[in-house]
Amino acid sequence: MNNIDRRAFLKASAQASAGLAVAFYLPESKAAGEPEPSVFEPNAYISIARDNKVTLWVTRSEMGQGVRTNLPAALADELDVDLARVNLQQAMPGARFKGIRLRTSGSGSSSGTFGSLRKAGATAREMLIAAAASTWNVDRTSCRADSGAVFHVPSGRSLSYGELVAKAAQQPVPVNPPLKNPATFRLIGKPLKRIDAPQIVRGTAVYGLDVHVPGMLFAVIERCPYLGGRLVSFDANKALQVPQVRGVFPITKGISTGVAVVGDNTWAALKGREALKVEWNPGPNQNFDSEVFAQELESAFALDGYPIRRDGDAPHALQNSSKTLDAVYHYPFEAHAPVETMNCIADVREDSCEVWVSTQTPETAHENIMKMLGLPSERIKVHTTLVGGGFGRRLFVDYVDEAVELSKQLGKPVKVLWTRTDDTRHGFFHPASAEQMRAGIDADGRILAWVHKSVGSDLSMFGLPTAEQMKDLQRYAKDEAPWGAFDTPYNFSALKVDYVPVDSPVPTGAWRSVDYPSRVFARESFLDEVARAAGRDPLQLRIDLLAPGDILKLGDQNIDRGRMIRVLELSREKSNWLQPLNPTANRLRGRGLAINIYEGESYIAQVAEVSLARDLSDLKIERIVCVVDCGFPINPLGLEGQVESGITWGLSATLHGKIDFQKGQVVQQSYRDFRVMRMNEMPRIETHIVPSISSPGGFGEHAVPPVAPAVTNAIFDATGKRLRRLPFAAGSLEKAI
Repeated sequence: MNNIDRRAFLKASAQASAGLAVAFYLPESKAAGEPEPSVFEPNAYISIARDNKVTLWVTRSEMGQGVRTNLPAALADELDVDLARVNLQQAMPGARFKGIRLRTSGSGSSSGTFGSLRKAGATAREMLIAAAASTWNVDRTSCRADSGAVFHVPSGRSLSYGELVAKAAQQPVPVNPPLKNPATFRLIGKPLKRIDAPQIVRGTAVYGLDVHVPGMLFAVIERCPYLGGRLVSFDANKALQVPQVRGVFPITKGISTGVAVVGDNTWAALKGREALKVEWNPGPNQNFDSEVFAQELESAFALDGYPIRRDGDAPHALQNSSKTLDAVYHYPFEAHAPVETMNCIADVREDSCEVWVSTQTPETAHENIMKMLGLPSERIKVHTTLVGGGFGRRLFVDYVDEAVELSKQLGKPVKVLWTRTDDTRHGFFHPASAEQMRAGIDADGRILAWVHKSVGSDLSMFGLPTAEQMKDLQRYAKDEAPWGAFDTPYNFSALKVDYVPVDSPVPTGAWRSVDYPSRVFARESFLDEVARAAGRDPLQLRIDLLAPGDILKLGDQNIDRGRMIRVLELSREKSNWLQPLNPTANRLRGRGLAINIYEGESYIAQVAEVSLARDLSDLKIERIVCVVDCGFPINPLGLEGQVESGITWGLSATLHGKIDFQKGQVVQQSYRDFRVMRMNEMPRIETHIVPSISSPGGFGEHAVPPVAPAVTNAIFDATGKRLRRLPFAAGSLEKAI
């Protein structure tokens, strides 16, 4: 896949409800003498058995976002069954789900399938009602569905769904079944606790690392430590002498090739890997250094780049401004670092392949296996387990390719495990970037010009563009990239946005909210700088720049500035914005704001409150108020959880997260030096949801981008010092400033 398709790939889930056709199909006609069907399956999602068992095939990966709660709720509400009676099965690539997208990305798991599942449930409900009406020979309008049964209202008769299975299967499938009035929802829009929470808390939930297949072996891979390096040779003798080590094999698939050590258990494989002797060719990137690369990014500001937005004549307006401001913001390389490291079990036989994997893209795994082994689709099974964190890393299936290659060599099932160090050093990384910001204001503090030049890297996960593609000056603008720069929502009278691609040898890929974190960090921080320089209130300035609250049409996005204004107004109220935070004898205190609009569908503002020791030796994030309008909230309780998760992710990157490269190698190894937030560091988080009847806009990564600018703006409010480079933490603030 080349890079020009990146946005379509990532955004698909957010648009799935519009572009995803529900796979309705009529059951085959029953031949004479053939037994009555024992199940009713009006579409690919639902099965109802004679024992009243309702099964929903879940078409998204559960990786903490709650789809195994939200999706059954949408179905159960329209189908009129109790949620507790809905059994879940994970959808698998194959004939049943042909034409139905199983990929999980773009924060669209619930919103993207919401409409389809409602229609699927309503279809089944209408066919069951029709079956009951036919059985009683009564008018269909005199019947209603409730709690897994159909009732004939005048007579009080009822038939359970299980009793109607055979007859319902013979009913015509309605093309446009009537959907419920939202006012009658029992589950949708109500705060629902996670169905799978008890299993997760008790440790009985099955993630990829928990799966065990009879007869399987275990493998770890010694990977080339150098970017773009390769294997020269290896000596397996000492590794093979380790008890329970069963073999050593070269691995050529994936993004970080090397040598696999296979054992009867994980410990044997790890000890065998320690004993392995390997010679590497460090390749052409052995001197790559991320600090030097950051300087190269700044040097690229001198280049013209690709035009992204042109509104008015910004250069001319800048020249005629009473005052100009300039700033440069840096965002570092970042790792994904999910709690569950990459893993996959593969069982390759002569005429089949079966894998068990924590993945966001089971279809990609299925397609890769077909290409690798030359097997027909029906001979491949991809079991998607619970996922212990995806964040974009599991959009790629390099670890599946490794396991399949190794199982084919072994002739046995094998589980390939990535250690924490493997996961930190050998994945796809969020690319480093630099943002040059310039603004011009007049004597009255009005912004006359806004200029944003973004420098970063294409995501190599999706394939780098060809030389021919790079000739198209509109290629990034057509891709609506970079997010957060292209879709700047403010009504500047003169706006100029450019993008300069500077690629590196670092494997880069989608990271939670993709382009947004770095560009929103620069945009929202610099707008705070401008507001302070102009003597304007930062929140009111944003409202003024969004006035008159019209619809901004950008590509295929419709940005509703009025919705963003309402979010800001509620933020002002809920955060006590107009009430100053007074310093104490020992600590400085400040408050900062940042906003973002995600793909024109979800609107979010965050207000951060911080306190600092007067010598800057201690920083504490005290409180973050988050106001969200993401359309109709399918599960408000789940939405709150996603806000808290996204803010935690954003704070980890703001205060701690950074991947360094020295001499062509990753420096960090684990959570010890690539830190994530600890419980004692967490602020109080308040989530406020704007009531809305708009279509669900999706939510998952949306809370990440505003975190860094809200915090840095709060630090400026407290200290008068501006932070333009991430990360920074307590004890290093003075140096960072």
